[in-house]
Amino acid sequence: LLEEFLGYSLDETNSSIESTGSTLGDSFYKQLQFAILLSFIMMAIVVFIIFRTLVPSFAVVLSAFADIVMTLAMVNILGMRVSSAGIIALLMLIGYSVDSDIMLTTRLLKRRDNINKKIWGAFKTGMTMTITSIIALSVTLFITQTFSEVLRQIFTILLIGLGFDILNTWTTNSSILKWYLEKKHG
Repeated sequence: LLEEFLGYSLDETNSSIESTGSTLGDSFYKQLQFAILLSFIMMAIVVFIIFRTLVPSFAVVLSAFADIVMTLAMVNILGMRVSSAGIIALLMLIGYSVDSDIMLTTRLLKRRDNINKKIWGAFKTGMTMTITSIIALSVTLFITQTFSEVLRQIFTILLIGLGFDILNTWTTNSSILKWYLEKKHG
């Protein structure tokens, strides 16, 4: 396909083939799992430092955790085997999730306005961000699905996760934050 498209062919002089033994592959897979755990711990620390309050920090971490768990459940239901590319997609999903949750939390804690108005404003911004990502990922998945299993898995997992991120950010996280602010401010 590359040769037809670009007029470039691969041979022994400009390419190589490598194989990885099961021991090295298992080690890499375990390191990626550790990376997910470490990213959650570091995320929790950074979010707590930013907001300096337990409930909003907990809501952000809970939403990101729920995104990962729900995405993994859906991937399992679909019968996909998660490879190292899938774990990388889950790490990327943590970034997407935290981005929208921190934007929501920052708007609710820092701005002075009616709680519902702040949630609505954050919702419009957050949905714009997420829908833009979903459109871009969908187009990219459509283009790459036939020639790259790795990219197909990454984009599929990200799309599933972004769908769950909408649910978790705008129901779970916003509800916890609204409850917290109403309790705090009466």
